[in-house]
Parts: sequence; C-alpha cells; structure tokens
Amino acid sequence: MNFNPKPSRKHSAHDWIDYLRESDGLGEILAKTEDLAKLKIILNAALIKLELGHLGPKIEAGWRSGTKEELFLLVNSASVASRLQQILPSLINALSKSGLLCKTIKVRVKPAPPSWAVKPRANTQRERPQGLNAVAKKSWESLLEKLEPNSGLRSPIEKLLKTKPK
Repeated sequence: MNFNPKPSRKHSAHDWIDYLRESDGLGEILAKTEDLAKLKIILNAALIKLELGHLGPKIEAGWRSGTKEELFLLVNSASVASRLQQILPSLINALSKSGLLCKTIKVRVKPAPPSWAVKPRANTQRERPQGLNAVAKKSWESLLEKLEPNSGLRSPIEKLLKTKPK
C-alpha cells in the first residue's frame, strides 16, 4: 500500500487559504463565510447611514436558502426587530445604493435559550474538609477498639485519627 506522503507543516497561512479555496467542500464553505462577512460590513454601513449603527452588533444577517434576493435578519429582542421593521424600505434602499441587490428583508427574533439549560458553575473553589466530623471520628475509634493489637489495619487507622482531627 502506497500512501501519499504527509504534507509539510511549514506552510504559510497564504498556502492554506489557497488549499481551502481549491478543495471541493471547504472552498464552498470559505466562500460562503467570506460572502457573509461582506454582507455584514455592507449592512453595518447602511445602518450607520440611517443613524442606527448601534444595532449592528445585535443583528445576524444571511440570505434565505436558495435565493440571494431575500435577506434574513436574526435579532435578539423584539424591540430591535420592531425598529428594523419600521425602517425596512429605507434599509433596502440604502443596501441597493451600496451595490447589494435585495428585494425583501425578513426580520425574526432569535429564540431565547431554554430555561432548563445547564449553566456553567462560577469559578469558585470548594472548601476541602479539614478533618473528620464527629460521626466519622466516633466510627473510626469504635473500629480501632474492635481490632486486635497486632492487626495490620490498626496502625493506618491510628495515623488517620492523628492526622485528621477535628
């Protein structure tokens, strides 16, 4: 079995971009990502012209699948969505002046995350127990009393009781 040799790891970033553009699946993903980045820049510029540049970071933009004439805007809150609905004709006009051909814009509110979602624990360190509690100490002492003097367990239990006092 002859396999192709591994590519050298000494490629520069430019070489890898060329590789991504040439490959079948990755090239298409890279092209779509670049198109969405350009769309975001044009949309932000149009919002600034309409004096609504502060809404730019709150909007995720994309084309409706299958067509590049219907723009899809996903926002976090209903207030942002209603403000965008009010300026849609002006926004479409500003986008067309920027060279972006778009006939309609759909604005949708992003669904809220479920309330049951597991949230990461705060970075607090738990306190480690300092010694044995009263019940545990009593239990170990009663076991120690029941052991024979020459038992192999006797010395480890005595050591435990000495090192873990409460």
